[in-house]
Amino acid sequence: MIKKLTSLLLILIVSMSVAVPAYASEHQQSDNKELSPKDIIFEHLGDAYGWEVPFNHHVRIPLPVILFGKGGMHCFLSSRVQDGKVYHDGEYSFKIAAKGEPHQGKVVQIMPDGSIYKPFDISITKNVLALFIAALLVIWTVAAVSKWYKRHEYKAPRKVVGMLEALMEFIYKGVIRPTLGDKSLKFAPFLLTVFFLILYLNLLGLMVVFPGGANVTGNIAVTLVLAIFTFLATNIFGTKHYWKEILWPDVPLWLKFPLPIMPMIEIFGIFTKPAALTVRLFANMLGGHMIVIVLTLLIFIFAAMGPAVTGATTVFSVLFSIFMLLIDVLVSFIQAYVFTMLSTLFISFGQESGHEHHEPKQESAAAQPATK
Repeated sequence: MIKKLTSLLLILIVSMSVAVPAYASEHQQSDNKELSPKDIIFEHLGDAYGWEVPFNHHVRIPLPVILFGKGGMHCFLSSRVQDGKVYHDGEYSFKIAAKGEPHQGKVVQIMPDGSIYKPFDISITKNVLALFIAALLVIWTVAAVSKWYKRHEYKAPRKVVGMLEALMEFIYKGVIRPTLGDKSLKFAPFLLTVFFLILYLNLLGLMVVFPGGANVTGNIAVTLVLAIFTFLATNIFGTKHYWKEILWPDVPLWLKFPLPIMPMIEIFGIFTKPAALTVRLFANMLGGHMIVIVLTLLIFIFAAMGPAVTGATTVFSVLFSIFMLLIDVLVSFIQAYVFTMLSTLFISFGQESGHEHHEPKQESAAAQPATK
């Protein structure tokens, strides 16, 4: 099996080292314009109104555009405004703002007098659809494990269901229960949902074919929303002791009055925790995707230096891209695990109820049994 995989990998590298330089040269000649790595990187990492077809980014799977602007609600497929097209809906027109225009990359409304208006946009973009797909996968995960135990009460699940159950057991018994104790069942549904949602989003982002390819967890708005849920769970369900330690901590009085130095630091700490969750997940996933794209772009950057240089660059880029993709699979699990672990830890801070100090009871000499 290993020999077959090695042979397949070698065939892939050799074929790409021959085919890709020719394609890169033809691509540059047909476009007659300078390659812009910056634009390509941000196009691949950003959101879009259509889903790219693999190996042909000039063709996109259209997605619904839903706008609330002048004249009410407007709905149409994204194919009507792609590639510089202008869609006319009665007296109003719509287009995707080009580079250098206001609201670049967003659908804008062209008024009858020629002015540009930015409507309220709730379109089903690539990232939104990827979120829906990941949410459906999370629901399927829970339903599959639940359905197994309803049919086979005391039998351990196998194959895919067994792997999913093992992941649940690993997170619950290894992270949630040791940290939250008797509060585990209260917060376990939220924490397990967050873990599987992030894991599925990370893995889908590594795929090149539909329904993969959307860099959702590399979008800081998505990671911010996930961190806000942890922030709300920590502070809404926080105990009286937790808020007492925030607003009136157990420190010398001069640190609390007349200048509330420690309360201000504690309140500031409430907001730094979700900020750390947001940036950690966003930066790690964005960086992984960016490295793979840059390694691939090296092939096209060196295409002008001749077939020999391009062929060598292709082998280097393919090998390191495969290596980075394998690393990203591991990072996808690690980042989902770390986000869940830190969320569990932050929630546990809000569940502290104080510690009662009891003096150890000393048994009297008379109460101790006599020894012979």
